[in-house]
Amino acid sequence: MYDAIVIGGGPGGYVCAIRLSQLGKKVALVEKEYLGGTCTNWGCIPTKAMLTSAHLFSEIKDKSKRLGVDVSDLNYRLDGIMSHMNRTVTTSRKGIELLLKKNGVDFFNDKAVVKDPHNVLLEKNNSLLEAKNIVLANGSEPSMFPPFSKVEGMWTSNDVFKLAEMPSSLAIVGGGVIGVEFATFFSTFGVKTTIVELADHILPYEDTDVAEEIRKVLKKKGVTILEKTKVVSVEKLDKGYLLNTTGDEEITIEAEKVLVAVGRRAVLSDDIKNLGLEIVRGVVTDRRMKTSVQGVYAIGDIRAGIMLAHVASYEGIVAAHNIAGEELEMDYSAVPSIIFSSPEVASTGLKESDLKDRSDVVVSRFPLSANGRARTILESSGFVKVLAEHGTGRVLGMSIVSPSATDLIMEAVIAVKNGLTVEQLENSIHPHPTLSETVLGALEGIEGKSIHI
Repeated sequence: MYDAIVIGGGPGGYVCAIRLSQLGKKVALVEKEYLGGTCTNWGCIPTKAMLTSAHLFSEIKDKSKRLGVDVSDLNYRLDGIMSHMNRTVTTSRKGIELLLKKNGVDFFNDKAVVKDPHNVLLEKNNSLLEAKNIVLANGSEPSMFPPFSKVEGMWTSNDVFKLAEMPSSLAIVGGGVIGVEFATFFSTFGVKTTIVELADHILPYEDTDVAEEIRKVLKKKGVTILEKTKVVSVEKLDKGYLLNTTGDEEITIEAEKVLVAVGRRAVLSDDIKNLGLEIVRGVVTDRRMKTSVQGVYAIGDIRAGIMLAHVASYEGIVAAHNIAGEELEMDYSAVPSIIFSSPEVASTGLKESDLKDRSDVVVSRFPLSANGRARTILESSGFVKVLAEHGTGRVLGMSIVSPSATDLIMEAVIAVKNGLTVEQLENSIHPHPTLSETVLGALEGIEGKSIHI
């Protein structure tokens, strides 16, 4: 008998299984397809591998002349880009498999069918595994619904990673993280790209000023952005598709390919539904990742909560410690949100759009254009915004639009998570010349003492 069986080998599942083993528990991990889940195979890793090629191409094209570098015949090879992506994915998968072996986790590459809260059937092997606890880490899949589900050939984010040739034009339905990242990639290589977003602005979960900064950059790259716009019908043509929209005005979009990037939904198979769990869009848990059924835990996208790989991983850690008899609870107050656009976007904690009463909060912005390091790398689009509690100076939130924003945000995560103050961060010497000084500039502005603006 196992102490726990973890179903799903994504960033939540494999991390949970390894931590359980580190805590002295006998654990099995069952994954029906590839280790790494969505993140490694159809999400974080392949997307960022492709975007690395796009960022390099854009850097050379846009900056080489001003930096004194002669590039007479700049071009790209799609097969080379996809080869880099595939190598990265394969290496990541193999790395996870090695980690499971190193930590003594029994791995089964099979489809798991949960028979009851303590028994899991391996479908291919037709064998039964028994455990004291089960951890559901079944993940999510791209959402697809009418009118798109009724038309042949619609792309989801999964399909982009099979790319064999660049389309001449692309309509992206959904201007969230996935939509913006793929718009960045395709527009960099000259694809005529249109984003259609139903909300008031792209990146609807970020503040308006953050979205506006990215909107300006994308428009410079030739991307057409339609906000407050809904696709009402899709028609397949001989070569491409025709999208009819409604919004401030009715617009017809013709594109060779259509990418539907309107989010993801939890994978809830019949065996999961038959367990008697409380389900609201996804499996409901408490902050210890316990479900309504004794001995069953759920982590990651199957919860339909914050669908981010790093959240799933920490939920896996929390579940493991509770299964091992230790008390640990999730704290979602300082979850970093990151977007690999160009420039990057990152945020954590409170946002301006969350504020109902601004009297207790001080907001400070520092522009990237005022930073010395940014000037050396020819970057001027972006800013850092800090929200702090009036009186105490406690850091409540931060938003960053900048190169390396996805790395810079960690200073804010630590501050928000641990209740640090603006003064404490200011008194930590920031290296010069670095982009981290933009964070310092925004912190100084909380008390109206910014030195460099």
